[in-house]
Amino acid sequence: MLMSLQIATVCGYLLGSIPFGLVLTRMAGLGDIRKIGSGNIGATNVLRTGRKGLAFMTLIGDAGKGAFAALLFTHLAGVEQGIFAGGAAVIGHMFPIWLRFKGGKGVATTLGTLAAVNWIMGLCAALTWLVMALIFRISSLSALIAMIAAPLAAFFIANDPGAGWLGVFLAVIVWAAHHANIGRLLRGEEPKIGQKKKQSEEDSAPPEN
Repeated sequence: MLMSLQIATVCGYLLGSIPFGLVLTRMAGLGDIRKIGSGNIGATNVLRTGRKGLAFMTLIGDAGKGAFAALLFTHLAGVEQGIFAGGAAVIGHMFPIWLRFKGGKGVATTLGTLAAVNWIMGLCAALTWLVMALIFRISSLSALIAMIAAPLAAFFIANDPGAGWLGVFLAVIVWAAHHANIGRLLRGEEPKIGQKKKQSEEDSAPPEN
């Protein structure tokens, strides 16, 4: 059991560390996405290139790697291994070994993982993000609220404590990764979806998703 958990964690991390945003933008001839906007390798920053298709593909890739890791190891070894693999995929996205442990903030990968572990939790998180994004048009705020909704849905709607505690763990690390965004939200300075940041903010802002 311990060995299978270790294998699931390592493989999940490696799957999560695939930088789809960086790979896709380079293949499209846009150069290094880390030198654009916030420096993020996720879909939010890819959208700042003006290439909506690439941003969508990045979103699917980032969400898909978390879902794939969780589903694969659930099928191969069991639910607990799937949970560990999915959680590790989020860590891999945020701290990829290939990019000197400087990745994104894990929102899309978290949503994919949550949906694979418990579809009710994933659906509630995704719908919460969508509704908040339509109302406020601020990606980080939508993500932060969705991270709160996810474990609540697992505990009180799906009655799945294992998924709920995974949701709590991922919510904590995603909120921690968004500390700079939270500061800008409190100051009313957080840019809206598709809006380019001021150069001073681009130089200092960490990745967003």
